[in-house]
Amino acid sequence: MSAYKDIAWNGIWKQNTILAQVLGLCPLLAVSSNLVNAVSLGLATIVVMMLSNFAISALRAFIPYEIRIPVFILIIAALVTGIDLAFNAFLHDLYMVLGIFIPLIVTNCIVLARVEAFAAKNGLRAATFDGLMMGVGFVWVIGLLGAVREFVGQGTLFSGIEMIFPQLSGIQILPVEYPGFLIAMLPPGAFFVLGLLIAGRNWLDSRANQRTREQRIHHQADHANSVPA
Repeated sequence: MSAYKDIAWNGIWKQNTILAQVLGLCPLLAVSSNLVNAVSLGLATIVVMMLSNFAISALRAFIPYEIRIPVFILIIAALVTGIDLAFNAFLHDLYMVLGIFIPLIVTNCIVLARVEAFAAKNGLRAATFDGLMMGVGFVWVIGLLGAVREFVGQGTLFSGIEMIFPQLSGIQILPVEYPGFLIAMLPPGAFFVLGLLIAGRNWLDSRANQRTREQRIHHQADHANSVPA
């Protein structure tokens, strides 16, 4: 269980693919103009990461080392094709909005990096769980980025949710007269918000490390005081 806790913590926070490794910026910046688009692409990425990690972990003993990268890409491309067709069939309106960014999951560095660094070297359960947690780490960051950009840019949340659930509609949080903040909806706005998120993560990690150092110093001092002269 300790190993699985480490995998979860690495995926969600410590080795977060966006905040720590700064991978997958193309879809992150292009699709995160609102919460629904961002989370939808993130969920598609989770499915691809889980299935690709599972498939490559299961086949790793049969894949020659010299051609592993082309084989990995072929497996990922097959899975992404299935996801792309499913979006087109069942969520066509959302599929038209996300456009080329669903097929581009094939080239997402996050997916290929995890199958190469983890799935090709570990068992089925650990590899599948790693794909899930790395995907969750991607989803919460892109979802938060989309929510902030949508709120600041339009004053709404869940705009476009009717493309998935026709009976629902987006929430107008700020007054209808809110003029919007255009830069938040453009790629520069995504860079600004992402920079703030990375800075916030670094600040939290710095505080946690400082507390750890202080606790270690206090523990060493208490131990020294308890030792008889």
